[in-house]
Amino acid sequence: MKIEEVQSTTKAQRVAVHTHVKGLGLKENGEAMGVGAGLVGQEKAREAAGVVVDLIKAKKMAGRALLLAGAPGTGKTALALGVSQELGPKVPFCPMVGSEVYSSEVKKTEILMEHFRRAIGLRIKENKEVYEGEVTELTPEETENPLGGYGRTVSHVVIGLKTTRGLKQLRLDPSIYEALQKEGVAVGDVVYVEANSGAVKRVGRSDAYATEFDLEAEEYVPLPKGEVHKKKEIVQDVTLHDLDVANARPQGGQDVLSMMGQLMKPKKTEITEKLRTEINKVVNRYIDQGVAELVPGVLFVDEVHMLDIECFTYLNRALESSLSPIVIFATNRGVCTIRGTDVLAPHGVPVDLLDRMLIIRTMPYSIPEMEMIVSIRAEAESIEVEPEALTALGKIGAETSLRYAVQMLTPGRILAETSGRKKINIGDVEEVDGLFHDAKASAQLLADDAEGYLH
Repeated sequence: MKIEEVQSTTKAQRVAVHTHVKGLGLKENGEAMGVGAGLVGQEKAREAAGVVVDLIKAKKMAGRALLLAGAPGTGKTALALGVSQELGPKVPFCPMVGSEVYSSEVKKTEILMEHFRRAIGLRIKENKEVYEGEVTELTPEETENPLGGYGRTVSHVVIGLKTTRGLKQLRLDPSIYEALQKEGVAVGDVVYVEANSGAVKRVGRSDAYATEFDLEAEEYVPLPKGEVHKKKEIVQDVTLHDLDVANARPQGGQDVLSMMGQLMKPKKTEITEKLRTEINKVVNRYIDQGVAELVPGVLFVDEVHMLDIECFTYLNRALESSLSPIVIFATNRGVCTIRGTDVLAPHGVPVDLLDRMLIIRTMPYSIPEMEMIVSIRAEAESIEVEPEALTALGKIGAETSLRYAVQMLTPGRILAETSGRKKINIGDVEEVDGLFHDAKASAQLLADDAEGYLH
């Protein structure tokens, strides 16, 4: 199985609606603070989420899932993100929406499985034999080009490496010289070269050169201790999906036909169950040997009512498998039909799957809480708001929705800047409210003027 240099396929999180959420904002005893870690209110839901975090850390949450149920704009996604932040930065967090499973290229269950495997991390610890030290000399030795012509080729490269214990001179293969050039290695840099694979890693510049310039963008590292030739523990974090993708790619030759095959291939390809089983076997063997450690992350499925009966039956099985992440579902539906059937069920989820879930309710926010959330969002977006304008935004949020109130911040800032002011005042809020309609006002207009629209 291939592990070296696996390019991570985890989805990058955009700077978005929940950038300000830094955790669940709980005290040491598990009680929720009024305002903490970017979250406001929802004390009961946050305390319940805190218990779930403790269950996950104690490894008692396997085979179970969490369902966040509540009206739109009551902070379900923020809670899921808070759980993820509490677990730590190295724990994978994979968000998806229920409707993502519907693709013309790939089966629904394949997309669900892919996201499941994105949410399971593997921390691989390898003891590698390396040559490490500060580069004291770097001399490429050239010979005549065997293919003729005027050019000369590098036959080998002589590199001197120095540590606190001593100095060693190595003769290296020309391919390693290319790797040294790619890394931009120069005399005075600290590098290590893997003995088995010949991979080169530049660690930084030796701190002996730290006073070279007044201003520099260089990272200085101390001179390595011990011998030049040593064993070093290297930790690499990958997800199971990374391993699937790395092993699914055809390792064909570099001829024109294989290049054409790679170009002609569609973007999405299904990874076979057989390959996944083989990778699971290798992963389990690594875990038994103590080489690797499994890090189950969080899979967050928003709008879970969008999944259909096939997906739900698949989830029942996937939750029971030995390699399963912590799954958090979110929905804003009440009793509705399960997609693909005529059966009515709470939240549009089959009752047998609901039985496996811990359900957390999120409640609507009060006006003071809304004011606090709007002020936190304004701070996150570097927008200044006057207290009267904040009070007005809180009232508008209570009458319409929190999302509408938060969305008014940026247009309000534009209006304030147009008038030559830095802060949003109550006049700006009233003007924005007059320019735009919220969902309820728009629906009321449609009802009042029904004849003017097509039916």
